[in-house]
Amino acid sequence: MKSSNSYLGQDSLPQDRIYSPNLVYLDLENTTMKEIYDKILELEGIPGYSKHQQLVQGIINAIDDKVVSKNDMLPSVNSMIKELGVARETVAKAYRELVSRGIVESKNRMGYYVATSDVNRPTQVALVLFNHGSLQEVFLKYFRAHLPAEIHFDTFFHHNKIENFENIIQSILGKYSMYIITPIPHPKTREILRLLPINKLLMIDRYEPIDGDFSHITQEFEQTTYRAFADLNDRIQRYDELIFFHHVASSTPIEIVKSFKRYLKDFKMKGSIRTEYISGSVEKGKAYFTLQNIELWTLIKDCKEKGLTIGKDVGIISHNDDLIKEIVCDGITTYSADFALLAQKAADFVVNSEKIKETIPTILKIRNSL
Repeated sequence: MKSSNSYLGQDSLPQDRIYSPNLVYLDLENTTMKEIYDKILELEGIPGYSKHQQLVQGIINAIDDKVVSKNDMLPSVNSMIKELGVARETVAKAYRELVSRGIVESKNRMGYYVATSDVNRPTQVALVLFNHGSLQEVFLKYFRAHLPAEIHFDTFFHHNKIENFENIIQSILGKYSMYIITPIPHPKTREILRLLPINKLLMIDRYEPIDGDFSHITQEFEQTTYRAFADLNDRIQRYDELIFFHHVASSTPIEIVKSFKRYLKDFKMKGSIRTEYISGSVEKGKAYFTLQNIELWTLIKDCKEKGLTIGKDVGIISHNDDLIKEIVCDGITTYSADFALLAQKAADFVVNSEKIKETIPTILKIRNSL
């Protein structure tokens, strides 16, 4: 028996069965629910996802991939429990979060429905940086400028202390749509970062290996430092000695120390590493390399008090550029990653949610201090 109803192409269906529009609709509904469950189950292998986060992100992915659209019904709490084997409170918590974020709406006695199809842009970003210094100011300025106004971000500073870092990660876990993290070189870092959903993590500034396929926009310290000294060699050789101030307990990348030693050896330059600059100890005929701004300003002050001309009697090289170093003493020679570009690319990652693995270029700026 053939139905005269051509609903959803039923004229092409087999002749020996009766089909009704309602049965076809129910079949489509079941298929949709299965696809939603599949989106949730896809996240099972991602490090850092709790069951609650898996449910939230799975539904968001289903909306993003157009499995469901605005006003479409979502699985009931009981269906979630039956199909996925999760606790009732876990499902309820996930739906509460989706409702609070405006992605899902709850209709009394009718269930949960998609409230918006626009879930491509994360609404909240956690930004975890080293400290609140001049470079971070540059980063924040350009990061904010390249983000749409509706995207909100909170900034946290760990000051290179692993206890602070761990506490911050624990406090932000599950509360943000995306996590942009400057890591600490520490044995515990890998385990701490495993708590975060890796497909929502962007590592910036310093690279630290962790589990999984994660996005990163970072600096390279070893080769860029060596190239900077090599390019400055003719100027450095005018001085009797190159002195590097390195604090063992500081956040200075060990790669910079290695490159400094390698440069001295390869170019047969006399040099030394000192743990700190002692106020008033500047000497004529020496060139100085420092990563700490407080040492740089003290060094400049001492040169002025002793009547030493920077760039002639004394040479100065500094890591990480900023506006003050460009104008003070007719300019301080620096090499630095482009933090404005880093900020722009980080903002693009937030907006587009596309994986990125990139090393930011380092720029050498030769000025009058050398």
